[in-house]
Amino acid sequence: MSDDRTVWLLRHGATEWSRNGRHTGSTDIPLLPEGEAEAKALQPQLAGIPFTAVWVSPLQRARRTCELAGLGDRAEVVDELREWDYGRYEGITTPEIRQTVPDWSVWSHGCPDGEDAAAVTRRCQVLVDRLLTRPGPVALFAHGHILRSLAGTWIGMGAVGGRHLVLGTATSSILGFERDNRALLRWNAPPCPSPAP
Repeated sequence: MSDDRTVWLLRHGATEWSRNGRHTGSTDIPLLPEGEAEAKALQPQLAGIPFTAVWVSPLQRARRTCELAGLGDRAEVVDELREWDYGRYEGITTPEIRQTVPDWSVWSHGCPDGEDAAAVTRRCQVLVDRLLTRPGPVALFAHGHILRSLAGTWIGMGAVGGRHLVLGTATSSILGFERDNRALLRWNAPPCPSPAP
């Protein structure tokens, strides 16, 4: 893979649970109106990029973000882009979990009846291996923890590397190469602001 090939990571727009800090894995909730506006604001920065593939999580918040960003007609659902399986922690916030499991972190403890970092790293490695065989640029629309985990895996740290990477809703990040080393080229860039009415 040459240095000019890139992987764009695009997190879905805001949902009620993302605003409340609730772990949202398989619960298929819609975007808030503000999340739809965020997704539309991605359009200008993506419009001129000749993506060779557009991959999207099967969950509606990611698929809708892809549509509103202008790439829905090219999207291929890729199951490995689904969010972490939070198991019994689905819908619960970190402070609530820490009431019974002090110092809990998804990165270090994992989720009972769900995934841990090792399982997610394996899933991300499948994605990285696929991406390394494709021409770029490629756009991936998915979720906060899985995109952070994918970036950590891309740079050789595994999913746990994602603990160091904050990722807001409807942001874009770019994975690529620097002198043949896999690298983060851009991280957590907000969408373009909407023009004033």
